[in-house]
Amino acid sequence: MSIAGTVSPPAHRAPLGPVAIIGLLFFIMGFFTWINGPLIAFVKLAFDLDDVNAFLVPMAFYLSYFFLALPSAAVFRRTGMKRGMAIGLLVIAAGAVVFGQFVSMRLYPGALTGLFVIGAGLSLLQTAANPYISIVGPIESAAQRIAWMGICNKVAGILAPLLLGAVVLSDVGGLAESLKTADATTRDILLNTFAQKIHTPYMIMAGVLAVLAVGILRSPLPDIRAAEANRGEAATTGARRGVFAFPHLWLGVLCLFVYVGVEVMAGDAIGTYGAGFNLPADQTKFFTSFTLVAMLLGYVAGLVLIPKYISQQRYLAVSASLGVVLSLCAWTTQGYVSVAFVAALGFANAMMWPAIFPLAIRALGEATERGAALLIMGIAGGAIIPQAFAVLKQHYDFQFVFLALMAPCYLYILYYGLAGYRVGLREGEAE
Repeated sequence: MSIAGTVSPPAHRAPLGPVAIIGLLFFIMGFFTWINGPLIAFVKLAFDLDDVNAFLVPMAFYLSYFFLALPSAAVFRRTGMKRGMAIGLLVIAAGAVVFGQFVSMRLYPGALTGLFVIGAGLSLLQTAANPYISIVGPIESAAQRIAWMGICNKVAGILAPLLLGAVVLSDVGGLAESLKTADATTRDILLNTFAQKIHTPYMIMAGVLAVLAVGILRSPLPDIRAAEANRGEAATTGARRGVFAFPHLWLGVLCLFVYVGVEVMAGDAIGTYGAGFNLPADQTKFFTSFTLVAMLLGYVAGLVLIPKYISQQRYLAVSASLGVVLSLCAWTTQGYVSVAFVAALGFANAMMWPAIFPLAIRALGEATERGAALLIMGIAGGAIIPQAFAVLKQHYDFQFVFLALMAPCYLYILYYGLAGYRVGLREGEAE
């Protein structure tokens, strides 16, 4: 189905303007995604929570993808990608207002609602931006384009914990010590003052997002339709139009589920992991940035190597193997060395999403939009696997729990990179 203004993607290279605009959206997605790591430490102190309840931050955030991905696809079928992205930015802005307001009131359910709304807006952006950047140029180089998007995402991810740490979490260790000896009245005053610090930053972010939404509507971004852009692939798949006809897609959904789980474990849970060694809070609040630096290096390596020296599926298999090795190293070491191995998982994780997503939507044809939405639903792994870590580490050694969750996930990703990506595809479609 075509609409006025729909364009076909170029045959040999992606246009720079749309790629730059989508890069800005990936920066925004990265900022709001990777701020969750230090937010776990923030809400734990501000609301006086244990780890299980503090980890409701990523759970509320990532579960929104599961519930909103398919409705997001329906929105885009009616609005087109361009207007849908603007709507997504406005939804994120609304969520930022809700989160900032309820945190300043120290009402945790309201704060979690705000995070869910932010995740809903990001679901809209993800459902459009990932297939968009995959089909705006040749599918064979999609991993390279997504790697550039990943660099935008991870630069934002590096900055988010640093900014939150400087503006909101400054002297968090000193505050924690003061709370230990404070009476009830003084404690409430200290915590109320601490919680109020997040209000202004989130209101500013909401305003910036609203302005960007208007900018997207007025931008020259082409409104590419996934089904229209993949009409050639649709012809090769004949009558196989439904997503149930593509086993490699469903295996890819599970692959993204476990991938996002290990990504969030290495990024958002690293502060809690470090706290397990009794490392000071004034240091653990920055650990997420270390993981993101490693991811950034991983994206640079992917840009150099893919597809010139190695295919995206082979690189995926190599990355998964490295993930298993680094998880074992983290388990067998202690303190800062163990934390360093967890941060290094960022390098192993970097090129997984850029490889998995285009492999999973390959040859879907007119089912591309719905397939992309199903893949976005897999982001819910970021809610389930970290929460399992928070619960299980109450009963077992936290390093063993970390390994027991991470290693099976990486082994499944290894399977997908070696064989799963081509299950059910005919000869010529998988390569």
